[in-house]
Amino acid sequence: MTVHHPFSYPIWIFTFTGFGIAVLLAFAIAQVISQRELQRRGYDPEPIGDLVFAAVIGGLLGAKIYYVILVQDITTLWSRGGFVFWGGLIGGIIAVFAVIHRKQLNAWRISDVAAIGLAAAYSIGRTGCWAVGDDYGRYWSSRFAVSFPNGAPPSTAAQLAVFHSAIPAGVSPSTVLSVYPTQLLEVFLGFVMFLILWRLRDHKHAEGWLLGVYMVFAGMERFAVEFLRAKDDHIVGPFTMAQYLAILFIVAGVVVMRMRNDVRGAARGIYAVA
Repeated sequence: MTVHHPFSYPIWIFTFTGFGIAVLLAFAIAQVISQRELQRRGYDPEPIGDLVFAAVIGGLLGAKIYYVILVQDITTLWSRGGFVFWGGLIGGIIAVFAVIHRKQLNAWRISDVAAIGLAAAYSIGRTGCWAVGDDYGRYWSSRFAVSFPNGAPPSTAAQLAVFHSAIPAGVSPSTVLSVYPTQLLEVFLGFVMFLILWRLRDHKHAEGWLLGVYMVFAGMERFAVEFLRAKDDHIVGPFTMAQYLAILFIVAGVVVMRMRNDVRGAARGIYAVA
């Protein structure tokens, strides 16, 4: 079993955490990938900067609002923790498409290149969850398990009970238990997703098809990992709210792939026509 210690360094009046650094790097790499891919296809990459800025604002607000709705406590809106992936993704998408509409950009074109950057950003962003000891899994007795005595929150028996995770009988509520390091699993799966999308970036379908591929893979990844996550948001049957959203995301991704499967009429190919 490995004992995890958070990555956090105070410098003057500021505290730099692994989560903050990872989020910053995630948005930066998403911008670089999207800009370079858009330029490679023969289009002006300049609008990507404004879209990434919109994604930052919309993503952070969406992640917090989703968490407030989930825990039904408005005071958590001002807490440092409580950033939820699905809320961030939905909020970011809304903000980005608002800017796309305002600037009269081609939404399918932007989404096709953004899909690659999103996968890379997800993988990098999850390293931040690992760095602060957040979003870990259920109780796991294994040499590969990890304990989070200073996590956010600590992986104590009492906290895992709140997350509906089975724990050993007779354990004190204050005992720190080992759990699945689901953050590292998501880092790996996110990177695999990025590699697949990178390999498919020269696809022969219409603009936007790659977004559908991303949605399917992202939904599948999230749905699977949720079975190992320590969560307290079960709503109907054995699934969590995140898993129901993942199913909707997969279905929507399949629809997008079918809509953008062929190059015809207004559904253009991915390269600019000279």
